[in-house]
Amino acid sequence: MFEKDRSVSTLPQKFSGVNTTAEIVTDAGGRYLYASNRGDNSIVRFSINAKDGTLSEPEWTPSGGSTPRYFCIDPTGNWLLAANQNSDNITVFRIDRSNGRLSATPHVLNVSSPVCIVFVAK
Repeated sequence: MFEKDRSVSTLPQKFSGVNTTAEIVTDAGGRYLYASNRGDNSIVRFSINAKDGTLSEPEWTPSGGSTPRYFCIDPTGNWLLAANQNSDNITVFRIDRSNGRLSATPHVLNVSSPVCIVFVAK
């Protein structure tokens, strides 16, 4: 576990190069924290310890494109959509609600330089 009130890297130790983190989101239940890495082109997932707020060891999932500028979780909590700005696509991931892990799906939407995704209620 990581120490409370400590900076935590969103990058794998093996990564070298330029990277910026763009989006940081927790799921609706506050059990998982996700962040995007623009450079590593990944979405990192941490489990959040409910007792003390510490974060588990990270797990990375490729974003399905280049420069994941933005991502969001849909209102059902079952899907994470990543807007990959420099590869002109939005990729869809299934969220395993039991452990927060992301699984790639074949669903990819081609959009020129996506930077934001909004769900609109009917």
